[in-house]
Amino acid sequence: MKQSEINEASTADLQAKLVEAKKVYSDFKMAHAISPLENPILLRTHRRTVARIATELTKREVQ
Repeated sequence: MKQSEINEASTADLQAKLVEAKKVYSDFKMAHAISPLENPILLRTHRRTVARIATELTKREVQ
């Protein structure tokens, strides 16, 4: 998910996407622990997506 998409999304939409992104990240992490992923860079990508969404939500709470 690109930063521009995150900035344009509503707060409720971001909260839903955060829950979904955390689930996807944990699923990838568990799958990688059991047997190595074909593309382990996906772990980094999903972790950073979770961080981007969480940062935007925190920024909106502060404002």
